[in-house]
Amino acid sequence: QVQLVESGGGLVQAGGSLRLSCALSGTIFSLKAMGWYRQAPGEQRELVATMTNIGITNYKDSVKGRFIISRDNAKNTVYLQMNNLKPEDTAVYYCNADVYFRPFAPSYLYWGQGTQVTVSS
Repeated sequence: QVQLVESGGGLVQAGGSLRLSCALSGTIFSLKAMGWYRQAPGEQRELVATMTNIGITNYKDSVKGRFIISRDNAKNTVYLQMNNLKPEDTAVYYCNADVYFRPFAPSYLYWGQGTQVTVSS
């Protein structure tokens, strides 16, 4: 059974930094991609940053130059370094992982439980 456990959220002042971590546990064949999404109150969940198994990244425009996604393949862990945080970054941040359980088979998407990030002005 695959589980994603996020950590690193919290309360920070505008201009500050936080680093989120998401560790995947369970037996898989390989990872297709991992990423971070966020959902603010009353808003839809939106993509923040993703990274494929070959290191191709994609970022939401408003976080480019401030957030960096990285991955430790040996630990099946993805990180989100968030710098120069703004109040509009306040949201629950979720990680996801698109995984393969065997070769030449469809991938499956899993989500973490979410971690709150609050940026005060």
